[in-house]
Amino acid sequence: MTLSFHWFLPTYGDSRNLVAGGHGTAMSGDRPASLRYLNQIAGAAEENGFESVLTPTGAWCEDAWLTTAMLVETTRTLKFLVALRPGLISPTLAAQMAGTFQRHSDGRLLVNVVTGGESHEQRAFGDHLGKEQRYRRTGEFLDVVRRLWRSREPISLAGEHIRVENALLTNHPDPVPPIFFGGSSQAAGPVAAEHADTYLTWGEPLFAVARKLDWIRGLAVDRGRVLDYGLRIHIITRDTSEAAWAEADRLLAGIDPADVERVQASLARSESEGQRRMSELHGGDTSRLEIAPNLWAGVGLVRGGAGTALVGSHEEVAQRLIEYSRLGISQFILSGYPHVEEAYWFGEGVLPILKQRGLWKPEGHQLVRPAATPFTAAAASS
Repeated sequence: MTLSFHWFLPTYGDSRNLVAGGHGTAMSGDRPASLRYLNQIAGAAEENGFESVLTPTGAWCEDAWLTTAMLVETTRTLKFLVALRPGLISPTLAAQMAGTFQRHSDGRLLVNVVTGGESHEQRAFGDHLGKEQRYRRTGEFLDVVRRLWRSREPISLAGEHIRVENALLTNHPDPVPPIFFGGSSQAAGPVAAEHADTYLTWGEPLFAVARKLDWIRGLAVDRGRVLDYGLRIHIITRDTSEAAWAEADRLLAGIDPADVERVQASLARSESEGQRRMSELHGGDTSRLEIAPNLWAGVGLVRGGAGTALVGSHEEVAQRLIEYSRLGISQFILSGYPHVEEAYWFGEGVLPILKQRGLWKPEGHQLVRPAATPFTAAAASS
């Protein structure tokens, strides 16, 4: 199996410390998410051979579509995994936007479908459906979008939440953008099995990830489909295990207890099953954050969504990724603080190990790597 690696674009800001918030909670970093800085992250991701950058969606970050469209001209091979919330725009318009992006970027669009796990945030956008209704609407939405991307004849749908009549795209996206989709609730499973190309999960211990993938595989088989599987997780990788854990300790020491209290109080009202699972991994207890070998739950103390990181030497991190790949994970969406520097730590430290073992090859162009030690955070721009 050849593995694909993607990076993250923090459109709320970045920092040398953990950025608190997200998942319906306000957040910002002390490195503002200016277009100049986001270009630096995109450039670091492209230079290190990542396939794409994932952009978040929510009131707490910049708009994913507009931001990534502005980065197309400053990159050559990098793709953009753009977050899309069904229900906030019509499926016909979403299909058209994706087609336009695909044409103007020369096929560099991937779509990350986010149903929305926080009703209070959805209501701020004018969406007043409950969680299970949102998932049913997502299924109808994706049915329309996927058919529009391929159909040469007008399509109509009179569903529970989506109604379109004689919809047709004059220009189809080529290639059709793959759909990434995550969700841990019972309502999410059938939608993923029916419509996703890649099912995403956050970083949990191996046994928990295996159980979730088996659940989705079973649902997909029932529908005659075979999916790819992806893992969204943070990374702290260094030349030695001791150096990596020292960095994790530094990040932990920099956490403001007031931020922990604020974020955890906000996340406690989350309707997201995935967020509940993330929160249970640490339980607010800073004394038991290594929940599995090299798997650290410290990020989730102050960050909603993906709350775990792989921490260790380059060899250890590579081995943990290989273990996830043996479960069927082929797509890895990674991030680290700060995102410019950590892209180099991973790209220069871990990817060569995976390349040597035949599990990864550079995306877009052959990278030339120096023989010296990996890029050091201390030498990076502040």
